[in-house]
Amino acid sequence: MNTQTSLEAAGFPPAGQVFPIVGYRLAVHEGDHPWVTDNRAAIEENWTREVAANPALFNGRMVFQRRLSFAEGRIEGDAYLAPFATFLHWRKLARPAGGYHLFGLPLPISSDGALIAIRMGRHTANPGRVYCAAGSMDESDVISGHCDLDFNMRREVQEETGFDLASARAEAQSYAVQSHNTVTVFRRFFFDLTADEMLARIAAHIAADPEPEIDCALAIRDADPAAHDYPAFMPHLLTWLFDRKG
Repeated sequence: MNTQTSLEAAGFPPAGQVFPIVGYRLAVHEGDHPWVTDNRAAIEENWTREVAANPALFNGRMVFQRRLSFAEGRIEGDAYLAPFATFLHWRKLARPAGGYHLFGLPLPISSDGALIAIRMGRHTANPGRVYCAAGSMDESDVISGHCDLDFNMRREVQEETGFDLASARAEAQSYAVQSHNTVTVFRRFFFDLTADEMLARIAAHIAADPEPEIDCALAIRDADPAAHDYPAFMPHLLTWLFDRKG
C-alpha cells in the first residue's frame, strides 16, 4: 500500500484552507501500521519518557492513518489501529509523512452565537490546550472495518461535556482543513441554550466526573489566535467561523 509524501500531493487544498466535503471512506486494516514496524524501539523509548513525565497517560489503541487522499469532495484513507504511543512518537518528530492523523471536531454553537470549547486537563496528552471537545478515533469508532466520524464526535462530546449532539441542530454540510499531516473534519451543531447555560451544565458534568479529561469549558466569540493556547488547527477554524453569518 503506497503512501504520499504530502497531503497536497494527494489532492487536498493548501494547508490552512477550509474546504467543504461531501463524504468520506476511511478503511481500517488488520495488522500493524508500517510506522509501528519501522519504529518499534524508538516508539517504546519515547513512551517510557512520556509516561515518566505524565504517569496518567494510557496506551490504548487509536486509529492512525497510513494514506489519505481527496478527490471530488470525498476523503478516502487507509488506517490501522496502533498504540497511542505510536502517535506520540510521530508527533514528537513533527508529524512526518508515513503517518497521518484524521479526526472529527464538532463545533458546538450556543443560542447567542458563542463557540463552546474546552481546556484539556493537566494530566492529559494535551495539557492546557483549548479546542472543541473531540478525540482521536479508537476501536469503538470502527464499524465493519470503517471509521464512523459521527459516532466518534457524539461519543467524545458526551464523555467530556455531558451534552448529546443528537439534541442539537446539526449543520448538513461538513468541512475540513489540513496542516502538518493532520486533517480535521468538522461541522457546526446549534444548541438552544445560551453560552452561560452551556458552560454551567459542563461545569456540573466535570464536578460529577471522578476522572474528568477537561479543566473547564470556555465561550469563544472571536478569532483572536492568541486568546488561548490553541493547537495549530484552531485558528483556521476560528477565522472561518467568525467570518461567517448564519
